[in-house]
Amino acid sequence: MTSGLLASFLLGWAPILGKFAYRANVTPLTLAALRTMVAAGFLWIVYLLFWRRRIVLRWIDVFNCLLVGVFNGIGSLFYYSGLSRLDASRASLLGALYPVWVVLFLSASGQEIRRLTLLRLGISLIGAVLVTSPWMMSTLTDYLGVMLMLAYAALTGWYLVMGQWVLADVPSQSGTLYILTGMALTVGVARLVGGGTLTPISTSGWTAIVALGLTTAFSRLAMYFSLEKLGGVQTAIINLMELAVSLTLAFIFLGDRLAWYQWIGAALLLGGGVFARMDVESGAAPPPAFNPMDG
Repeated sequence: MTSGLLASFLLGWAPILGKFAYRANVTPLTLAALRTMVAAGFLWIVYLLFWRRRIVLRWIDVFNCLLVGVFNGIGSLFYYSGLSRLDASRASLLGALYPVWVVLFLSASGQEIRRLTLLRLGISLIGAVLVTSPWMMSTLTDYLGVMLMLAYAALTGWYLVMGQWVLADVPSQSGTLYILTGMALTVGVARLVGGGTLTPISTSGWTAIVALGLTTAFSRLAMYFSLEKLGGVQTAIINLMELAVSLTLAFIFLGDRLAWYQWIGAALLLGGGVFARMDVESGAAPPPAFNPMDG
C-alpha cells in the first residue's frame, strides 16, 4: 500500500507542474512529449547503470509492455490537452472517474468485484466530488476539454487493467521501463506529427518539464509495483488520493483555498486508501479470471 500512496503523492504534482509549464508558454503536445521522454530517458540511464538484469525480458513481454505504454501515452495526450482547456479542479474531477472504468473492465473480464470494494469506490468518488466542488465553478463551456478528460479516464482505466494482466508475468521494475518507453514513443510520434514547430522553451518551462518527467518516472515505478501487488481496483482507488494532494499543492503554490466540505472530501479520499489495505488483506484482489495478454 505504501507504493500506492507514494504514487498518489507524485501523481498529485502533475496538474500543478502542468499549469506552471503552460504559464511558460509550453504547448500541451510539447509538454506531454518532453516530460515522458525525460522520464523514459532517466529510467534507461538508471537501469543501464544499476538494474541491467531488469532490462532482459521475453519479446512477448516487451511487446505487451509497449502496448500498455501506447494506451498510457494516448491517455496522457488527452490529459494534458484537457488540462490546458479546463481549470485544474474540474479536470481532476473528470479524470478521477477512471476507477469506475477499472471496475467495469475487470468485471467484463470475469474478475469478481466485492461489495466492500464497490462501497469504497463510492465513498472515494463522493470524496472526489466534494474536494473539487464542481457546483462552485463557473459555467462550463469547453466541451472539448470535458471530452478529452473523459477519454483520459477511460484509457487510464483500460491501461491499469492491461497493466495488471501484464504484470502477472513481468516484474514491475522491468514492466515500468518498457511501459514508459512505449509512452515516450507514442507521444513523441504525436508531437512530430501534430505539434508544429518546436519553439524555444524558457528556463522556467524546462524546470517544470524536468520536474514533471522525474515525478512521472518515480510515480510509475511506485504505481506498477502497487498494481503488481494489489491489482487494478485497489491501485486505482488508492490513486484517487492524488486529488487531495493536488488540492493541497494548489493551496500552497497557486493560492487556492479549500472550503470545509472540501476537507471532508479529502478525508473520504484518504479513508478509501486506508480501507484498501483491509480489502487486500482480506483477499479482495484476486488475479483476473481471464488474461488476454498471456503469450
